Amino acid sequence: MKKCLIVPRNILKQEVILKMISKKLNERCTEDIVREHFKKDGLFSNLIFEEQTSNIPKIDKLLKNASKKGTGRGMPEFIISVKDESDLIIVVECKADILKHESKNRDQYADYAVDGALLYSSYLSKECNVLSLAVSGIEKKNIKVSYFLQKCGETKSDRIFGNRLISIDDILSGLRQDTAKKNEKYENLLDYSKELNQQLHKLKIKEDKRSLLVSGVLIALDNTDFYRSYIALANNKMIAETLVNTIRQQLENEDLQGKKIDKLMQNYSFINTHPSLVECKKNINLKDLKELIDDIDENINGYVRTYKYYDVLGQFYIEFLRYSNADKGLGIVLTPPHITEFFCDIVDIKSDDVVLDNCTGTGGFLVSAMKKMIQKCAGDNKQEKHIKQHQLYGIEYQPEMYPLAVSNMFLHGDGKSNIISGSCFDESIIELVKNKKPTIGFLNPPYKSESDDIEEFEFILNSLDCLQKHGKCVAIVPMSCALAQSGERLRLKEQLLTKHTLKAVFSMPNELFHNSKVSPPTCIMVFEAHIPHPERNKVFFGYFKNDGFDKRKTKGRFDYNNKWGDIKDNWLNLYANNEAKTGLSITQKVSANDEWCAEAYMETDYSTLNQDDFKNELKKYIAFDVLNYD
Repeated sequence: MKKCLIVPRNILKQEVILKMISKKLNERCTEDIVREHFKKDGLFSNLIFEEQTSNIPKIDKLLKNASKKGTGRGMPEFIISVKDESDLIIVVECKADILKHESKNRDQYADYAVDGALLYSSYLSKECNVLSLAVSGIEKKNIKVSYFLQKCGETKSDRIFGNRLISIDDILSGLRQDTAKKNEKYENLLDYSKELNQQLHKLKIKEDKRSLLVSGVLIALDNTDFYRSYIALANNKMIAETLVNTIRQQLENEDLQGKKIDKLMQNYSFINTHPSLVECKKNINLKDLKELIDDIDENINGYVRTYKYYDVLGQFYIEFLRYSNADKGLGIVLTPPHITEFFCDIVDIKSDDVVLDNCTGTGGFLVSAMKKMIQKCAGDNKQEKHIKQHQLYGIEYQPEMYPLAVSNMFLHGDGKSNIISGSCFDESIIELVKNKKPTIGFLNPPYKSESDDIEEFEFILNSLDCLQKHGKCVAIVPMSCALAQSGERLRLKEQLLTKHTLKAVFSMPNELFHNSKVSPPTCIMVFEAHIPHPERNKVFFGYFKNDGFDKRKTKGRFDYNNKWGDIKDNWLNLYANNEAKTGLSITQKVSANDEWCAEAYMETDYSTLNQDDFKNELKKYIAFDVLNYD
């Protein structure tokens, strides 16, 4: 008979104690990393940095019953208060084991960093806004970091920022949605898009697959199980398989119909088979799939979590196809984000509007509309959900664009993803959209490049036809459409004025689409649906050629000097008041036979020009030439 080895109880107890001591010593390494990070921060002198307990009475009271064991006082690793931000507390929880970062249900408070941090947050948020910081790992370069924001009095906490430790200045700017800091971070995002494009090029991933890879990774990272476990998977092949399976699972969870899911998954299937993604890393200068996921989470998710409702995928699509001919042949021109938001301001979008984009692209107009409409909900969660599920509709014909639009809406919380795959001229689709009773139409149609291409005005007429009476349609089209005085375009102009009212035309900056392959001079047209154009009505024409953006060779066109906000407000005031202003706007009666642009009716006021103006323009030209010298 086999004898059992009996270990004395005191030896077992000693082993347990030794394991606990070892675990605690390792955890000290994690704490040292966090402590060192904050002590080196430029704003450390403005912090109240406490460990485990607090001398601030309010915090001490709130942590009194917050123990991770369920009884007694809660003792976070660090409690950080900012002297000038009395309503904000930063609570930090650390774990040595990177696999103990976040549990599936976030209810293992004593064993997982995220779980513990959120437990403390649930107590502290009764009287404060709480930023929870969970850190795991003992090697500085390989630590895992998560931030969550729980607002005072709310039970829900939202993930925010990226997966690296960031400065107090970045934290405060992100929480305040500081415009200057947002622009700075956007510049960083543009830099990363170029870096990622180069990396994917070296990995021999085709241009039209790169945006799909990014969108797929972002969808998968939104799944808690994938987010916490991909780092522990044995190899790239397992990561790729899990990634694709998670994408399908996420789409199924978000109420997408089976046929739509199957169609989307065909686009993502290459992730499972591409050699550079599934094979072992052979070149130390190339990143493997896990490293790509880490970088996408840090750089893209970090921005999206902080500055919500932004068409990131559209900007990456532009960068990825910059050196290919794919978008040029299709006439695809993606609208810059500041213009998609400008569209919403032109119509003064309301929280009860229903928005249609019949040429959706990556969904930039719908994302901006979602942002503006939710801002006007005043925190009404029920109304926000209704907006995302029942008030945003898109139609996309191009098969390579469709999954980007769907994933973009998914990432911004539109669980139903009302993006229709097909032609906006399909009668069944028109009928389907009309039943949704849209009140706003936004579009940037494909720009005609061949004689047999569909005219841009046809897309505008299609949008107007789908709108409710008095609905507003805003479109950005090539200036050649506005100037047309003969042929098919003249016939379409006549048709537009017979059925609808032309409210305004804005001449836009010549290099507005500098970052795209197709970049003709453009104008924005504003129509009121199903009200024939009154002959006696004057139309507002804006000469809006300067949006404050500058062009730099390595970074493209951007609002580097933060001028756009004031310029936009001025444009909107002129339009709202139908005001004529020398050099900027004029009102004029027009017919279909006339040119629809400010340039045709405005007179240049040369009396205001002087020698200093000439010198300043010359200096700008020389500075631009020097900055962009090759």
